[in-house]
Amino acid sequence: MSVTEDDVRRIARLARIAEPTDRVAKLTGELNGILDWVEMLNEVDVDGVEPMTTPVSTPLPMREDKVTDGEIPEKVLKNAPKAEEGFFVVPKSVE
Repeated sequence: MSVTEDDVRRIARLARIAEPTDRVAKLTGELNGILDWVEMLNEVDVDGVEPMTTPVSTPLPMREDKVTDGEIPEKVLKNAPKAEEGFFVVPKSVE
């Protein structure tokens, strides 16, 4: 796969990037180099290799799934600019 100078101009226009015309040829060569490198990755034998999301094995911190801060609505609403009947009152944003 390769890109032409017309492709580069079109991509720049779609990305709303003002690319000077004297740089289009150089950018085309750079993009084609990147695409060639990506195609080389298809030659790597990955049979039997499990997919991974990160090369670093980090366990996620877990916490017990329980409610810990309930039954204190007065304390929760203490700093609210305005509250009514145990709820925050906010300005209407949608008519």
